[in-house]
Amino acid sequence: QVQLVDSGGGLVQAGGSLRLSCAFSGGTFSSYAMGWMRQAPGQEREYVAAISWSGISTYYSDSAKGRFTISRDNAKNTVYLQMDSLKPEETAVYYCAAAKAASRLRVGPDPEYWGQGTQVTVSS
Repeated sequence: QVQLVDSGGGLVQAGGSLRLSCAFSGGTFSSYAMGWMRQAPGQEREYVAAISWSGISTYYSDSAKGRFTISRDNAKNTVYLQMDSLKPEETAVYYCAAAKAASRLRVGPDPEYWGQGTQVTVSS
């Protein structure tokens, strides 16, 4: 059974940076596209970024483009999200997700597996 464990959230000032990590276990990591989603209070869960199984292709929401970087280490079964120039409106619970097709992360989103989430709070 695939399990995803998110970590790295915390409190940061506006303009600051955080790096989220997601540890994958219970399956073949390199068979899955990976992504990050977020959910702010009272809002729907939204797509932030995704990466192909090989790491060659990366995808970003318009709000994340240019400030966030998704990467993966297939030797460590881990995916990362580097977030720079954070804004207060990006305060949310951030979730790691896995899917056989990256399209399921970018639309919906409708992944096959979710992490438990990690809280990111950006103060103004």
